[in-house]
Amino acid sequence: MLTLMIYSLILVLLNLLLLTVGLIINKRSYKDREKNSPFECGFDPSILTRAPFSMRFFLLAVIFLIFDVEIILLMPLTMNIMNSNTHWPMTSSVIFLIILLMGLFHEWNQGSLNWMK
Repeated sequence: MLTLMIYSLILVLLNLLLLTVGLIINKRSYKDREKNSPFECGFDPSILTRAPFSMRFFLLAVIFLIFDVEIILLMPLTMNIMNSNTHWPMTSSVIFLIILLMGLFHEWNQGSLNWMK
């Protein structure tokens, strides 16, 4: 029990030491303005680098990722349908496609797929 407490104390002290060394090393980089500014081939930046991100583009990218993953999930279903003697793989794939199409129509009706709005 005593050895466990000693090891725990050593680990806590080592973590605190590493944390303070990291903070001391990190403070030096905050003082330099040139290191914190963006680099564009030696020129001053022409636009504000902290401009807000387009929310419409973000939503379109998320929708693309969701549908991309769902299509990857549909690929193995063809082998399951061909190798199965029951109707469950076909039924589950049809249910999955119906849910996928309902999501697509909902996004279409909400206008998330219209880029020029």
